[in-house]
Amino acid sequence: MDIEKTVAAQRAFFSKGETLDLNYRKKALHALENAIRARKADIAAALYADLGKGDCEALMTETSIVLEEIRFMLKNLDRFAAPKKVKTAFSQFPAKCFTLASPYGCALIMSPWNYPFQLTLCPLVDCIAAGNCAIVKPSGYSPKTSVLLKDLLGSLFPPEYIAVVTGGREENEALLQQKYDFIFFTGGGATGHVVAQAAAKTLTPAVLELGGKSPCIVDEDADVRLAAKRIAFGKLLNAGQTCVAPDYLLVHERIKASFLEALEEELVRQGGEDALKNPEYPHIVNQKHYERVKKLISPEKVVFGGAWDDSALKIQLTILDQAALNDPSMQEEIFGPILPLLTFTTLEGAKEIIAQNPTPLALYYFGKRNERRILTEISFGGGCVNDTIMHLATPYMGFGGVGQSGMGAYHGERGFFTFSHIKSIQKKGKMEFSLRYRPFTDRKKRAIKRYLG
Repeated sequence: MDIEKTVAAQRAFFSKGETLDLNYRKKALHALENAIRARKADIAAALYADLGKGDCEALMTETSIVLEEIRFMLKNLDRFAAPKKVKTAFSQFPAKCFTLASPYGCALIMSPWNYPFQLTLCPLVDCIAAGNCAIVKPSGYSPKTSVLLKDLLGSLFPPEYIAVVTGGREENEALLQQKYDFIFFTGGGATGHVVAQAAAKTLTPAVLELGGKSPCIVDEDADVRLAAKRIAFGKLLNAGQTCVAPDYLLVHERIKASFLEALEEELVRQGGEDALKNPEYPHIVNQKHYERVKKLISPEKVVFGGAWDDSALKIQLTILDQAALNDPSMQEEIFGPILPLLTFTTLEGAKEIIAQNPTPLALYYFGKRNERRILTEISFGGGCVNDTIMHLATPYMGFGGVGQSGMGAYHGERGFFTFSHIKSIQKKGKMEFSLRYRPFTDRKKRAIKRYLG
């Protein structure tokens, strides 16, 4: 595909105004919904080939989330796109003021490999609903899903409306050489810097969904067994290859022993006696990441797991007890089935540890007594109280990072307005006050100072 020509074709198509029609957008969303439903088996097969995800996990974490996003947009699109009346300032009286959501134009959407279907199509749904054209770049690390996305979207939409570019680093570099009206990127921080620099060169607005070391705090008054159950769920998903997976545990010293026992029991219950032989336990995406994750295991600190299968690229979920900030597992986002455990005795101590890896994409808190302080005193993208992961699986709240974990948000209403420029409009009739017009006589000056001073 000639990327430069594709961008030019999308600009030309957008200028015709077809995507401004709400019925055009709805038709596109309905077509995408029907195609996803018709090809659920193909989608599941591609996800299993790329990541080893079982049918239920693929449906729960990928397909169903996209379908829910489509349904939400179809239900609310008229309301989102309608002019929003706002209060008129005294100095503008008499007039009417309103805001109007306007599509940017040609958007670039770059998605990662770990949830290659969901993290490609959820932002695309928001993009389509807002009235934009899009060039979509799925990850080269999930080739089966990328090919499926190219085939699925190519069968539904002309390339001057929605185009898919597959490939790896070379294609990414070529894409970032073009000028877009909006860029949406999900991936690692290193590539995020490259995308941000490219966007800055052309003053292109961008959303960056990155990651970071997301802490999971288990306080002294937590329900230990419930915490263990929900943390195991969150970490086992996609074998820990989740941007909002619990990256490390911060457990109150007084409950560490009981919590660790409960967590080990849950990992066996949910993952099986031998997770490496469980056909529905995902594998690490490729050899490169497999070797990287293995190096994060400090054998002397393993208290659960620690096994791997080189032929299957699978690593058992491994707990590292008495982890330290200078351990390999605490130097980078793990993005795999490794779970370091650190302890704390005071909230200030926990905050000091989190501050070593600031502004995580997610934070999870189990307990009651420190909930308010945790939520207000620590900067993070989003999270859960007494749960993990689930805050992102809804169109009713925005999802995004802050600081080093990204900028901007999407999903639902936030997603629609992320892909929209909000125009502020004042509409005025013939009637007006003459105070603003020169010359400023003494009488006018007194009136202006009286009403505006």
